[in-house]
Amino acid sequence: MFIDQTKKSLHCLFLIQFLAMGSMEMSAPFWAQHLHQMTSMSTMALAWASGMAYAGPMIMTMLCSPIWGKIGDRTGHKMMLVRALLALTVTQFWIAFSDDVFSILITRLLQGALAGFIATAQAYGSSLIQRDQRGTLMAHLQMATAIGSVSGPMVGGYIYGSLGFNQINLIAALICGTCTLATLFCLQPVNGTKKSVFVNAEENQIHSNSAHSLSPLLGMLFAIVLIQSAKMMPQVFFAIYANQVLHAPPWLTGACYGALAVGLCVAAPCWAKHFAHMPRSAVLREIEYCCWACAVILGLQALSDQWWQIIISRILWGIFLAALLPVFYSLLSKESSDAQQGWVLGLGNSAAKAGALVGIAIGSLGMAYLPVTQLFWPVCFIYVLTAFVLRYQRQQRISLTLMSKSI
Repeated sequence: MFIDQTKKSLHCLFLIQFLAMGSMEMSAPFWAQHLHQMTSMSTMALAWASGMAYAGPMIMTMLCSPIWGKIGDRTGHKMMLVRALLALTVTQFWIAFSDDVFSILITRLLQGALAGFIATAQAYGSSLIQRDQRGTLMAHLQMATAIGSVSGPMVGGYIYGSLGFNQINLIAALICGTCTLATLFCLQPVNGTKKSVFVNAEENQIHSNSAHSLSPLLGMLFAIVLIQSAKMMPQVFFAIYANQVLHAPPWLTGACYGALAVGLCVAAPCWAKHFAHMPRSAVLREIEYCCWACAVILGLQALSDQWWQIIISRILWGIFLAALLPVFYSLLSKESSDAQQGWVLGLGNSAAKAGALVGIAIGSLGMAYLPVTQLFWPVCFIYVLTAFVLRYQRQQRISLTLMSKSI
């Protein structure tokens, strides 16, 4: 009975994540246009307002996710899910009926500060299952987010063209409100814990001997920043690249974006199964190889000038991307005590948000100083750097393990 209830809760969690993330992405492509239509602004003012509308919630989520995670560790993550979805519901309703730029931007900041849904969903799911199943959990949650991120703007584009921007936010609020009720009545409760428990004695010993090395936690967070920045950098310039180099119509540009999500969704469960019972050092070795593969694929994109080559390379890129971020979340979850899941996964999601902001900034600077045909090379460099960081982490892990066994 308990197992059936757990499976039901996990299936509901995946569906809630897909709906919530999809609803929040429906308005994403249209913020700059909506702000421009609301009031007359200079080009510079519009750029700052649009930047705050996009980046503001990410910055606030980055700052607040670990705090909400720590509260969830003590009070239970189900109510933190209800709180996050309720915050999304209220703020989306407020935006739908707002008629001035200032109130919208303030509400967007509050939305980022109060939500933190992704980290909370990861922590809640982790509290339901064994440690060796958390890789699969992270992969499925990543799939739900990816599918929502692709389908949301498509649905939002249809709503925007037929009903308008305010109706997008109103529908998103209704979806988030429905998800709030589903969370409250369909997900089983999980109590918080107040006592920190070390994962195992060996891990404790390794941490105690790492005073002169990069902390494993900090190393993983740094790798998440690099991986997410490399993922986000092409988002800034890819549409321009597709237009100027590939001479692609809008539908083909959209297909290129979708190809990345297809590769990610297809490969994520396979990678999760592949990594399920591997020791940490072996996982780090494998994802180091994945980073090298991503660097090669992005290099091929830089040399490609045919749309079919780009489609294939983006599918391949999505396949290897599926092995990266979910695996790091899984490592963070597996190697943290049950009493610290929310806090540690909140840190991981904050690192991902920081990486996204860094990637957007580097991509924007690249557009200012590099020809569009050369913009993929900095992304290659980020993957090469990440590969070396992972190699260093693995070597440190091996040496610390040997040291602990010799004591």
